[in-house]
Amino acid sequence: MRVAVIGLGRMGWPIAGHLAGGEHGHEVKVFDISAEATAAWAGEHAGEAAASVADAVSGADVIVSSLPADKEMRVVVDEALAHVAEGAIWIDHSTISASGARQFADELADRRAHFLDAPVSGGVDGARNGSLTVMVGGDEDAFARIESSMAAYAGRVTHMGPSGAGQITKMTNQICVVGVAQALAEGLDFAINAGLDPERVVHVMTQGSSTSWEMENRAAQMIAGEYDFGFSTTLMRKDVGLVLDEASAMNVSLPVTAMVAQFLADVHALGGADWDWCSLMERQRRLSAPDG
Repeated sequence: MRVAVIGLGRMGWPIAGHLAGGEHGHEVKVFDISAEATAAWAGEHAGEAAASVADAVSGADVIVSSLPADKEMRVVVDEALAHVAEGAIWIDHSTISASGARQFADELADRRAHFLDAPVSGGVDGARNGSLTVMVGGDEDAFARIESSMAAYAGRVTHMGPSGAGQITKMTNQICVVGVAQALAEGLDFAINAGLDPERVVHVMTQGSSTSWEMENRAAQMIAGEYDFGFSTTLMRKDVGLVLDEASAMNVSLPVTAMVAQFLADVHALGGADWDWCSLMERQRRLSAPDG
């Protein structure tokens, strides 16, 4: 199978690697706006570097994209459309608006191709380990044709409904994780200020009802104040902004999510734009300490 991968960031790079390697061994052609990244990936993997988006997608059976936001997807789709083959399936792992996903699906349908909005959860570690969770919106038959290929880099792949359903599911995920992470920051800060050993507190809580992915995977870094890794505050702010826009259009109240959106803005103002977004803990330490 000929696969084009567009976007070689922290997620796209390992996804492309899984598709090109091992038992899957697809013919992979990659493109990134950074020519250096494109060449570096091709130098490390059994795949080919494309000179442009058009070059990458021409003749591809499957197109995989992983880009920052709607704006970048708009540019790429505009460049690609005239070169997408009839019957091709475009799997977009970007986190974008549901309306954008539906629009791109309509435009691909006009080319007699398919667009699946397929945002992911599991972070950079999940991409590297091939254990991502993928939530997919779009044509069910197209999904069935491509599900096994996504298994190259995903531990769980689920069809959620028509176009846009994948993005709505990802928004639901982000609503839940930001609230839990802020609660974890408050709880850890509370325990530290009370004189407890926070690592011992976490050890106890991971055995009980308050455990969570964030607690098991981010508590140690939050306690240590180490944030130079992972999914940035900037990207989480973008995701939460999409959530709040969608909620406003649906007339759904999300007071906790709106509050954490402001807290993420505070982290950005503290210089944490590129920190992992678990740096909500740093805001908690600096701005909510008992002494003010």
